[in-house]
Amino acid sequence: MKALVYRRSVPLYLLGRILGRIQPRRFFPRLAPFGLREIPLPGNERGWVLLKNSLCGICGSDLGLLRGRESFLLEPYASFPAVLGHEISAAVVAAPKDSEWNTGDRVVVEPLLSCAERGMPPCRFCSQGSYNLCESFTAGNLAAGPVIGYNRSLGGGMAEFMLAPPGRLIRIPDSLTDEKAVLADSLASALQPILDHFPRDDHTVIVFGAGIVGQHAIRILRALGSRARLVAVARYPFQQELAQNGGADLVLKSPNRGELGKAVGAKFIPTTLGGGNLEGGADLVFDFVASRHSLQQALLALRARGKYIMVGTAGSIGPVDFSSLWFRELRITGSACYAFGNYEGQRVRTYQMAIDLLSKGYPTEGLLTHTYSLNAFARAFETAFNKSGFKSVKVAIDLRKITKKNSASMAASQSDEGAS
Repeated sequence: MKALVYRRSVPLYLLGRILGRIQPRRFFPRLAPFGLREIPLPGNERGWVLLKNSLCGICGSDLGLLRGRESFLLEPYASFPAVLGHEISAAVVAAPKDSEWNTGDRVVVEPLLSCAERGMPPCRFCSQGSYNLCESFTAGNLAAGPVIGYNRSLGGGMAEFMLAPPGRLIRIPDSLTDEKAVLADSLASALQPILDHFPRDDHTVIVFGAGIVGQHAIRILRALGSRARLVAVARYPFQQELAQNGGADLVLKSPNRGELGKAVGAKFIPTTLGGGNLEGGADLVFDFVASRHSLQQALLALRARGKYIMVGTAGSIGPVDFSSLWFRELRITGSACYAFGNYEGQRVRTYQMAIDLLSKGYPTEGLLTHTYSLNAFARAFETAFNKSGFKSVKVAIDLRKITKKNSASMAASQSDEGAS
């Protein structure tokens, strides 16, 4: 089968890091440890579900890997070579008899690989339902890696077929297209921090970043009935317009410190050095950028005892003045993937809630902007990197365009094996 495979290469990873700083909007496929390969189907010793992938989104973490921006400290939490792709909509080809799945069922894949998938007794976090914080991501009967797409033991979504644990599949309603279903992962990534830190109606909220996850955050808050004042920070005019259409009260394009302070009701206080301080401001900041600039702006724009939530997958961040942290007793936390959350007094599975929102009229117009065939992967990644040039938000690989006889025969043989 055809698959996009990333292999481990320290020199090429570092080269990607250098090229990403010089030309951040370009993709150099010939200089990346990444390409289209013919690989065998993974063996199904575990009795999991065989899927024919339909669409797979390109995630910011995929781009970060190719740009060499991932934290060196997270190296133990991935294993290569691996088929990339974890934002997956697919159809069941074969499933164990004792599972709830049948051939033809359309599903999305919640891609986490925690204790249950690794054949381990539940750790303290998995036993609480917080499997996104599993303490066994490097243990058990799978290679290291908490997420499908960064794990050499399993396939990923950027391939014709893959295997997935039955318990990690969520049914796509008949009313929901694959094009909307593939947004479930990015939606869940925004939904989790919002469920965990839902604002009061009298709060002022800043959303840093107007890419796909930031756009979801704005829409989720409005879809769940929040009346908080939402101030979004965008980089490009098309993102600005999309955020306004999604429900933001005000969208600023790359504001300076004074402009941001004014937008959230903070007083600008000049300083001789350091660019000035802010007094008062926002109650909550959701940071989907997680850069030195966004972190610094957020710390200054928060009122006393305000809360900062880092959702963007930052590694090292350059020099930041943290005086606001202790001077104003700020609270700082992060958000990792998704698991369960609380909504209207009920404990809900975040990924399932994402699918439910999508199937109930959640606004998706303008979010999935580009799809490409697997053979055109270089163009797809170029489009994802160059947001301003292509006006791209979510870019996806369309696996439905593959029509190979050997792919069909492989699926048939696996289906016969699963039914036996």
